[in-house]
Amino acid sequence: MGVSLIQNSEPEIFGVPAGADAATLTVVGRGSPVVFLHGWGLTPRVYGRSLSMLAQHGHRVLTPTLPGFGGTPDHPPEARTFAGYAAWLGRFLDEAGISEPITLIGHSFGGGVAIQAAHDLPERVARLVLVNSVGGGAWSSDGWGIRPIGERPLWDWGASALGEALSIRTIAHTAASLVNGFLPNTLRDPGAVWRTAHLARRADLRHELGVLADRGLPVSLVWGRGDRTIPLASFESMRKALRNPPVLTVTGGHGWLIHDPTTFADTLRRALRSP
Repeated sequence: MGVSLIQNSEPEIFGVPAGADAATLTVVGRGSPVVFLHGWGLTPRVYGRSLSMLAQHGHRVLTPTLPGFGGTPDHPPEARTFAGYAAWLGRFLDEAGISEPITLIGHSFGGGVAIQAAHDLPERVARLVLVNSVGGGAWSSDGWGIRPIGERPLWDWGASALGEALSIRTIAHTAASLVNGFLPNTLRDPGAVWRTAHLARRADLRHELGVLADRGLPVSLVWGRGDRTIPLASFESMRKALRNPPVLTVTGGHGWLIHDPTTFADTLRRALRSP
């Protein structure tokens, strides 16, 4: 795994180069290392403005492109699990020369990877921030009857995601996400897109979250109250598994951090100050 490093002394975001391999990395700003893991079907490019603002406030932000996305080769079959992604992240940090414990931030699917990585690589992660993350393991069709997330019908996932994507508030970020993430990923490797979607929609990482709570790892949950993609029941089950960690809620849906970089940077600063 070779690491291609793009680095700048100024807090300015760089896009991931076309044809970048699995270990391509974007680094912006200076200070303590923060690793940001992107959501399903996307690439770090979609979060450019938000991550640039975070870098302006004293953090060295590293944004790898996860295997199966953005032109990076998918995992071999035996590693197409959250544990496989966690192991990949450990190797990635080694080759990027990151030896000190990191702050790990994950959005959506990237949150699931971040949970597993914090669980499997305890010496590498000093703090965890989960933003509208998968992994809660619970779902409710009516707000009352709680069921395992694996029982949520595929059509319900699709309808929820489509409804949010077509909302007036998010239409601009939806177009950017399609152009810079989902469509290129789908055309390049439709199999990887489908496999990761299946992994994300069935993610139940409550056991791993409980282990993190036992260890006393600082974990903060950030939640867009209008999220239609991740069920509220899933978020609540994550909070229960973590035994009521700090929670910051914002106005917006599943991808709020993409189209509201100012709020994202401010919310993360608050999360990183939490006990």
